[in-house]
Amino acid sequence: MVQADFSPAPFDFMNRFFHTPLLLALLCGCAADPAAGQQALQKAPTPQSSIQHGLDLAEKGHCAEALPILKKASAASSDKNLKRRMGLATVRCAMSLNQPDAAVAALQMLNREFPRDPDVLYVTIHAYSDLATRASQQLATIAPTSYQAEQLDAESLEMQGKWDEAEAEYRKILQQNPQVAGIHYRIGRIILSQPPTPTTPADAKREFDAELEIDPDNAGAEYVLGELARQAQQWDEAIAHFSRATELDAGFAEAFLGYGMSFNSAQKFSDAIPPLEKYAQMRPKDPAGHYQLAIAYARSGRKEDASREMAIQRDLDEKARQAQRGQEPNSPQ
Repeated sequence: MVQADFSPAPFDFMNRFFHTPLLLALLCGCAADPAAGQQALQKAPTPQSSIQHGLDLAEKGHCAEALPILKKASAASSDKNLKRRMGLATVRCAMSLNQPDAAVAALQMLNREFPRDPDVLYVTIHAYSDLATRASQQLATIAPTSYQAEQLDAESLEMQGKWDEAEAEYRKILQQNPQVAGIHYRIGRIILSQPPTPTTPADAKREFDAELEIDPDNAGAEYVLGELARQAQQWDEAIAHFSRATELDAGFAEAFLGYGMSFNSAQKFSDAIPPLEKYAQMRPKDPAGHYQLAIAYARSGRKEDASREMAIQRDLDEKARQAQRGQEPNSPQ
């Protein structure tokens, strides 16, 4: 016969002998003194004191201890000034600890929340420059003979204006890797960057055509070919290249301008209107777009639209002249 178990449950047993507040005090190692409990609550860190502690650690160079505090506090803080200070401190500490993910996340937050802040812009410039330098050093260490490392050297020479040396490096890459995308494009750009010769347009065109054979989706190559054709007054060819560039890159504003200008030059004014309207929407402060659009409107019989665009163009030109003279632009009417 099974005997019923009438023994009290563990917690019932304890409740028989201990009053709950006293039990909690004993389990916590605390005195059963209400004043002591109040003092413990007063000593608990507040979010504000935690943030300040993290900032103090960062300012004193204790980044390993500061970074976890700053990352956690930044996500929860609603104080704009504190969020800015924490973001800047996080970038500095993350860079010093070689934690690029944390640095980039803080930079993204800072540029989203404070896009016009000089300190934010300054830190952004240096952080990304430092990240680029570290990546280039890592590439040189891991794969010093790769075409990517050679391309980086060539780009550096190009930025320094050492055209002949840069072109030689690019052609060396093509000898070893003839199907690398982007190299013919860069050579073509170097050709156009140097003082022009009678063969400059043909030499550049050859490189951009070669680029498109490797990378048919290179909108930049299509655009430059369109410009070369436009300058040579080859309107149909220019229109075809600009059209292709806008298809490949819907945000390529300059391609829309070239597209519309080529239609205007070919006296196809109605066809010029859509790409020029698109450019004016994308670059509303460029007087050239409004001028070209005014021409297209006027020659298509849309006189009121043409007058409006000419007025915008004249206003933008006047503001540009005032800015050059150091005057305050007139307020828009």
